[in-house]
Amino acid sequence: MARLVVFDMDGVLADAESSWVYVHQHFGVDNEDSLHAYLKGEIDDLEFIRRDIALWKNIEPEISEERVRQVLGGVKLMPGAARTVKELRESNVRTAIVSAGIDLLSERIAQDLGIDLHLANGLKTDSRGRLSGEGILRVKLMDKGDAVVEAMRRLEVKPTDTVSVGNSRHDISMFRKTGKGIAFRPMDDAVRTNADFVVDEKKLTAILDFV
Repeated sequence: MARLVVFDMDGVLADAESSWVYVHQHFGVDNEDSLHAYLKGEIDDLEFIRRDIALWKNIEPEISEERVRQVLGGVKLMPGAARTVKELRESNVRTAIVSAGIDLLSERIAQDLGIDLHLANGLKTDSRGRLSGEGILRVKLMDKGDAVVEAMRRLEVKPTDTVSVGNSRHDISMFRKTGKGIAFRPMDDAVRTNADFVVDEKKLTAILDFV
């Protein structure tokens, strides 16, 4: 039995492909141009976040953190997420979220499910709670493994006693830092082949067989 399970958020604990894209879709915008620039190495993570926030501010210049929180309130949990975390907690297994998504969502999920730690990216605000346009980088999309190491350090659990759960190729670096990696509903063959175990059904409780 593992002592810690580290979950990706978007597409794993949250039934949404991306918390950033969820907000984009709410405002009727898309970030395809900046995504391509990021994947080609033309911009870094913080600039990627700045451009995403700018898309929202173009639609709603006075957008506040609370407004984004309200939008993300529509994101549902993945089927089986609550039961999965409950069973892990009852087995004295600690849990963490490591996500390049938005911390307003990871905070809510962590509170609702009783998850021990969440690391995700934030939105800077001014004195009135309005988005400043700058982000807070805690998890690099291309190197989430660093944040997993930080989570293990904070929770005082060794890599060999840790399991990571992800769904995209960006989660492969998580698998490489932990004793086991589980691909939950993998988005492509890269994440499937780099995981120790694969769960294809849309039921998060299925990962318990491998923890």
